[in-house]
Amino acid sequence: MAVIDPSSQSERDNYKLLIGSILPRPIALVTTLSEDGVVNAAPFSYFNIVCSNPPLVSVSVQRRGGVPKDTARNAQASGHFVVHIVDEANVEAANAAAASLPADVSELETAGLTEVPSVKVAAPGIAEAKMRMECVLEHSFPLGGTEGAPHCDLLIGRVVCFHVADELLHEGRIDVRKLSPVSRLAGSHYSKLGEIFALARPE
Repeated sequence: MAVIDPSSQSERDNYKLLIGSILPRPIALVTTLSEDGVVNAAPFSYFNIVCSNPPLVSVSVQRRGGVPKDTARNAQASGHFVVHIVDEANVEAANAAAASLPADVSELETAGLTEVPSVKVAAPGIAEAKMRMECVLEHSFPLGGTEGAPHCDLLIGRVVCFHVADELLHEGRIDVRKLSPVSRLAGSHYSKLGEIFALARPE
């Protein structure tokens, strides 16, 4: 087995080991609202649950050349964002939203996504998502890189409203097959939901 010291290789080499082994990764399609009223949408696979009481989720937004991306900047300025679960029906549109566009251009139009109003936050949601979560920004942490030039912004959002398609809900639980989530692998590869099996938790 290879033993690799991350300090002995480049950031890109460490990145390849991380994204090639920590998988499949759920994908959050995040919408935010700029101070100028422009809706930004972008997908992130550095995304997960943090806590259920209160419901908290995390989205890690990698900086570009040390500069915060629109998602982080908008969330920090407005104090809110909306997380959508990427599924088989909207994954191509979510991928299209990853295009690098000027801050005054909304990815919703270029990706063919439909804006819908939120209930408790100003940032709108996306109609094509079967599951979305309106979030208030609980914390934002600049991490990695150097003290003067962090590598990412870790956003912790408190979910203040869930939107769930009726066909997904069964006695308060999500029917994962009907959700049909798509996950991120390495490179340009994605994965659909595969074989499902159960293991009883030890007593």
